[in-house]
Amino acid sequence: MGHLVLIDGNSIANRAFYALPPLSTSSGLHTNAVLGFTTMLLKVLEEMKPTHLLVAFDAGKVVFRHSEFTEYKAGRAKTPPELSEQFPVLRELLDAFSIHWTELTGYEADDIIGTLTRQADASGLATTVITGDKDMLQLVSQHISVALTRKGVSELEMYDVAAIQEKYGLAPLQIIDLKGLMGDTSDNIPGVPGVGEKTAMKLLHEYGSVESVLENIDAVSGKKLQENLRNNVEQAKMSKTLATIFREAPIEIETEKTTYAGYNGKVLVDFFKKLEFKSLIPKVKVSAEDEAAEEISGEQAPSFTHEVVTLENRDQFAHLLGSPMSFTVELDGENYHRAPVLGFGLASAEKALFVPVDVATGWEAFSAWLGDASMEKIVFDGKKDTVALAWHGLELRGVTLDVYLASYLLNAAESNPTLSDVSALYSELRVASDEEIYGKGAKRALPSAEKLGEHVARKAAALWQSIPAVKREIEAHQLEELLFTLEGPLSLVLAQMEHTGVKVDGSRLEAMGVELDKHLEQLTTQIHEQAGGSFNINSPKQLGEVLFDKLGLPVWKKTKTGPSTSADVLEKLAPYHPIIEMILHFRQLGKLRSTYIEGLLKEIHPRTGKVHTLFNQASTATGRLSSTEPNLQNIPIRLEEGRKIREAFVPSESGWYMLAADYSQIELRVLAHISQDANLIDAFQKGMDIHTRTAMDVFGVAENEVTSLMRRQAKAVNFGIVYGISDYGLSQNLNITRKEAADFIERYFAVFAGVRKYMDDIVKQAKQDGYVTTLLHRRRYLPDITSSNFNLRSFAERTAMNTPIQGTAADIIKLAMIRMQERLQAEGLHSRMLLQVHDELVFEVPENELETMRKIVPEVMAAAIKLDVPLQADVNDGRTWYEAK
Repeated sequence: MGHLVLIDGNSIANRAFYALPPLSTSSGLHTNAVLGFTTMLLKVLEEMKPTHLLVAFDAGKVVFRHSEFTEYKAGRAKTPPELSEQFPVLRELLDAFSIHWTELTGYEADDIIGTLTRQADASGLATTVITGDKDMLQLVSQHISVALTRKGVSELEMYDVAAIQEKYGLAPLQIIDLKGLMGDTSDNIPGVPGVGEKTAMKLLHEYGSVESVLENIDAVSGKKLQENLRNNVEQAKMSKTLATIFREAPIEIETEKTTYAGYNGKVLVDFFKKLEFKSLIPKVKVSAEDEAAEEISGEQAPSFTHEVVTLENRDQFAHLLGSPMSFTVELDGENYHRAPVLGFGLASAEKALFVPVDVATGWEAFSAWLGDASMEKIVFDGKKDTVALAWHGLELRGVTLDVYLASYLLNAAESNPTLSDVSALYSELRVASDEEIYGKGAKRALPSAEKLGEHVARKAAALWQSIPAVKREIEAHQLEELLFTLEGPLSLVLAQMEHTGVKVDGSRLEAMGVELDKHLEQLTTQIHEQAGGSFNINSPKQLGEVLFDKLGLPVWKKTKTGPSTSADVLEKLAPYHPIIEMILHFRQLGKLRSTYIEGLLKEIHPRTGKVHTLFNQASTATGRLSSTEPNLQNIPIRLEEGRKIREAFVPSESGWYMLAADYSQIELRVLAHISQDANLIDAFQKGMDIHTRTAMDVFGVAENEVTSLMRRQAKAVNFGIVYGISDYGLSQNLNITRKEAADFIERYFAVFAGVRKYMDDIVKQAKQDGYVTTLLHRRRYLPDITSSNFNLRSFAERTAMNTPIQGTAADIIKLAMIRMQERLQAEGLHSRMLLQVHDELVFEVPENELETMRKIVPEVMAAAIKLDVPLQADVNDGRTWYEAK
């Protein structure tokens, strides 16, 4: 009979806007929401093949529901102007697609879609509603399905009657009752105070509807819940009414008039050109009937030609090396400390070249160009390129733009961008992913020489084409300083640190492994004695049988395969039986053995005897660095056995020392500066122990009356506040009741009122702007900050509080690293910076430079940025990294 697809225009546009990085045309028109919407439309047309299609929009802010509840949708963040300006363009886009769209004054898109689904249901027309709004689930029926967006707008999760029943245990119409009870903060529907999704579902499973719940308040378990229901009877009824999609809207269009016959390829291509959506042009399907089909076919596959440089012809290309060029290094593998170089890609407006590695070897003009700082080069992950070349004795200088870092700054939520992804946004050339070219895992293999050359040259060409748009976006979002004075210079520092590596004493690691094995054997014997028999401690099934069946310990949490034996569950079981502490210790030592002892031994480079980690500069939304292969930032330090692993990290030169410098409470110092809290600032300016000062203020005692318990609690709340900790989280950390934790937090905020004001203000700002920034203007977008889902919204609010603090702290140590490298070079010192581990920098230092380094390292770190409170770095040294702590 056909297939009707109804799209919630405002919902999809909003999700696309926050899911994609900022994007605009050369004239300054923002287009990321339009691009995301377009990508979704093309996917829908391809996969759903609708015979009928319509997009519905909200017509304005005031709808009929405001007459019932004036505060409806009050408090919702103002639509960013960068998004508002895209709605007229979206309507033009739909016209170019020949897709029907409509809006109705006084009604929302939900109501239009609700009315059309009622008509479709009556006629038996199969219908799919595409939206990001869970309220639409109430429309599901035998003929109506709802597709909820996931991961921005790139994925859809289908819901029919059975799927709703499986997830919620409810019928579709009961979704209205669910919203009536729990409310919806995104629409400012109040619901019943104290009733969340879990409680609302439980009530509906028992009573069926809001009305039935209200009729049976006396039978509801829980006095507080009864009280909340009694006090909010009318509010619950009104909330249900507000949550109900109106299905009798006076729309002029009917389902049979939404037929979709497809688009005209010429019209669509012209529109894509206007919006500079070059990467989408090849996806336009062209029919013979489309005007100028031949011309469009040419547009579909932008011409790409490249040349392969050979030993015979390489001199004829030398003249190109005198102008700015994009440059890529192609590796046979991802770890550039070990992967062989296959060749190089170079491109300009004139040509795209592939230079095989054997041709580049000994080509003096090429080597000179690489190392010439006056020759402008645009790269994609300059750190990788620099290190890969360094392993071959070549130096890379003259990088003026790293598109990898630029792309990361524009959309930090998408970590480790690929050239394939970035080219789809900013160039007209499609670049296949490396996985498409080489395969994956055991199936990975080198392609033919022709295919390899085309792939590498295409990468370089796409990189060149992306430059204008990337520069434009960086300027539009005022990220030049962050890119060119922080992340760009830092990548060179990290490249040098990675290539230098850190010496690891393999024999010492092996000896530690032997000791751990002995300890694990002893623990195994003790655990088996406590259990009354042997079993596989590493088997969750066998462990569960011992703990819950044999020893009769309480079950805290169940999984699909049985009672959970996860670490958090075992920690709760610790007071019940001595075997639990033994098992936890066994697991910790086992992880040390496999992950850190064996793992580090495997990572020792055969040529250097060092480990050369990969610092991930574009992997976290806060700007913090991480490291892999090996991960040197997660070596456990709570266990003495974990700390001892650092004994294997030693200087690479005889007679040298390891020196470690650690920022003291940097995040709390940043919090003091950002919040401008008078008490926090005073404590740091006086050089007081901040946790002792907090305990004094919160407990109202003198300094000499602060107990170790008071200081420990103050420390927990100090660091917890930075991460937006809840009373529940603090109660778990300190093993106190939730009320005690809430009281403690309340006393803290009474003393540090500036901190509370900062937390409140930053959340308000995030809801208004859709993002937060660090002191150095690093942005983090928070699309869930106005979500109706409590968990998503709460996480976004905590992220809003934390990101400016954690992100600024990350930026500060990055600045310190750049300044430190400059200082080492300026003073002609031989000391080397080796590692960054969170707030700590690790160096190897000749004995004759120890005193100098003890002085200048904390000096440079303290002067990295000017705050209203002093920065402080503590320095220690020793023959190993362990001794330097």
